[in-house]
Amino acid sequence: MKIYYHPRFAKSYRKLPSLLRAKAEAREAIFRKNSFDPRLDTHKLHGKLKRQWSFSIGWKYRILFEFVDDGVIFLDVDDHEIYA
Repeated sequence: MKIYYHPRFAKSYRKLPSLLRAKAEAREAIFRKNSFDPRLDTHKLHGKLKRQWSFSIGWKYRILFEFVDDGVIFLDVDDHEIYA
């Protein structure tokens, strides 16, 4: 699966603590194999984010993404404030 990284995602990713970045990379590897692996808790969002999806990289943190024609684009990574 092709994954594109939005500049906002790259900026937010750089701000994460190194241990969380490592966990995010491990979750991305799972996502590449199966974007709906139960360990990720992938789910479609609602309301103003209805075109977007997210998956878990820990109890508190999520990666926000959209499916595009040839893959996905990671839009942002943060705690639950990502939905605000």
